[in-house]
Amino acid sequence: MRFMNVKLPVIFLKEGSKFIAYTPALDISTCGETFEESKKKFEELVDIFFEEVEKMGTLKDVLTECGWEKLRKPKDGWMPPRIISQMEETFKVPCRV
Repeated sequence: MRFMNVKLPVIFLKEGSKFIAYTPALDISTCGETFEESKKKFEELVDIFFEEVEKMGTLKDVLTECGWEKLRKPKDGWMPPRIISQMEETFKVPCRV
């Protein structure tokens, strides 16, 4: 099996006392008690994710469904979708007390 290095966009959020690590490129997330723990657990999750889809033989289908593009060179390489902007917008949402 060959490997290639890919840069994934990772978003870190804080929900209460937990730190959440999420990537829209694979639609996976994990959490930890600290930022460092969430980062470490996320790295482990990415490894497990790719091991499992490779083992199931669904790598191409999963990456295509997640919006990845097949590269011509390097052979059999993939490029994840890129985040082109991130901003905060204000919206009205109902809040019943």
